[in-house]
Amino acid sequence: MKNVLMTILQAGALAAVLALPASAATAAATVTYVEPDRFADVPFAPWERERVLKELTAHVEKLAASLPPGQELKVEVLDLDLAGQVKPNFRGGQDVRVMNGGADWPHMHLRYSIAEGGKVIKSGEEKLSNMQYLNRMNQYGNNELLRYEKQMLDDWFKQFVAPR
Repeated sequence: MKNVLMTILQAGALAAVLALPASAATAAATVTYVEPDRFADVPFAPWERERVLKELTAHVEKLAASLPPGQELKVEVLDLDLAGQVKPNFRGGQDVRVMNGGADWPHMHLRYSIAEGGKVIKSGEEKLSNMQYLNRMNQYGNNELLRYEKQMLDDWFKQFVAPR
C-alpha cells in the first residue's frame, strides 16, 4: 500500500511539473478600471459596483483565453455606461434597472494592448456601444448579469482583438 501511494504521489508531482510550462505559456488578461467612481453609470452601492466590475473582468479574461499562447491582453476601462436606466425602488429594496431600447444602450470606452514576449503587437482605443441591444439575438440568458455588455465586449473582441 505504501509503494502504491508513493507511486501515485510521484505521478502527481510529475504531472504538475509537466503542466507548468503549458500554463505559463497560455494567454492572459489584465483589466484595470480608471477612476470607476467617475464612470457614467455604475451601481452606487459599493458591493454591487464591485460585483459588476468583477463580472466584466472575468468576461474579458474568458475572451483572452482564446488568444494564442503567450499573448497578454491588457484592457483599461476609461468609462462605462450599463444598459438601461436605474429607477429607484421606493419600497426600500434594491434599485431596478429598466431597459426600454431607447437611448439607454450600453457604452464602454476602453484602451487595450496585446503583448507577446514583452512586446506590444497590437493596441488601440475604442468607444464601444450596442445601440440594438434589445433588438438582436443575445447568446446570454435572461438571468445572466451584464448580458448586453458581454455581447458588446464579444463583438469588440471579434472585430478588433482576435479577428479570424
